[in-house]
Amino acid sequence: MMKRFGINVKNIDNVEKVIIQTDTKEYVFDAAEVTVMEAQGQKTFQIIGEPTVKTRGGESEGPLKEDIKLIMEQTGKSEAEVRKALKETNGDLAEAILKLSQT
Repeated sequence: MMKRFGINVKNIDNVEKVIIQTDTKEYVFDAAEVTVMEAQGQKTFQIIGEPTVKTRGGESEGPLKEDIKLIMEQTGKSEAEVRKALKETNGDLAEAILKLSQT
């Protein structure tokens, strides 16, 4: 019936990751189920899954304190230095450790 009205719906197979970024947050869906519906030249995507939510700039709503503690232990740097490095590396722990190890 939907095809009769010019609506086409299909699943996107083998989705590994979906990332939605706003000005303040980042939503990361790992192994999400994604469906795309096309109607009147417009595409609508439906994402099914549980996202990990991070505040943009490296601060997550989850285990941020644990990440900071880990980086402080690895580099010997202060919490302020670690937070700055995480912000500069968009929350990439490995990159932040490398950055702090070089200074």
